[in-house]
Amino acid sequence: MFNRSLKKKMKVAALASLFPVLANRKCLLLTCGDNNGAINYKIRLMGGLWTWADFETQGIPGMEELLGEPVIKLDGETASLPFKNNEFDLTVCIDVHEHLNDPLPVTRELARVTRPGGTVIVTTPNGNEKKLAVRIKKAIGMDANAYGHRRTGFDIPDLRRLTAAAGLTFRRSGSYARFFTEMLELAINFLYVKLLAKKSQAPVETGTIAPVSKSQLTSVKKSYKLYSLLYPVFWLVSRLDYLIAFTRGYAVVVETVK
Repeated sequence: MFNRSLKKKMKVAALASLFPVLANRKCLLLTCGDNNGAINYKIRLMGGLWTWADFETQGIPGMEELLGEPVIKLDGETASLPFKNNEFDLTVCIDVHEHLNDPLPVTRELARVTRPGGTVIVTTPNGNEKKLAVRIKKAIGMDANAYGHRRTGFDIPDLRRLTAAAGLTFRRSGSYARFFTEMLELAINFLYVKLLAKKSQAPVETGTIAPVSKSQLTSVKKSYKLYSLLYPVFWLVSRLDYLIAFTRGYAVVVETVK
């Protein structure tokens, strides 16, 4: 599934461009559902000594099976992270903040568990409500609630203010998944949420926008085979993003230092 993804591969590439040298560095990756461990697996190949944690239970068994390592279940009701002060050289938080009513306490925790001079990287969907694809999502019933989010996301200036309030110093930022990729992803997510998930023989929790387990993937096996055949076309259309490279993408990433 990862090899036939659009945004997930872009996400890993965007993170890799910001990572420091990882050899022998202690690293933490926090996620919040919508993750079967493939992103963790790809990131682990880059080096580093990684600890994995997730705020949702659903995908953890699959993540642990793929990684062959434990994944810590985090308590979404509290901001506290079960790690020591200054424990990690690199802390990466992938698409968590949009799930939280108040993202500042967790952001402070990211700073707390990172050593002085260490790096904290945060990714979120772009929260700019004026962007065309965001307006289209709302019009067809694929708003933040459909994705299991408390808000659309955060734009780069929002993340800069949030991380600064947590005591982190901005270093650089980036974005990925511009209009064409976002619309392709929207079509795929819409089909799964509005049709395939409702017919799935495997339980699908609210906010799940794509299969995250073997049983869920098996339930949509025929549709997935069709998508696999069409994937080269999807990939080519997503390349049209290069024509609008001057625009900010629908997913953003901010790198900060403690």
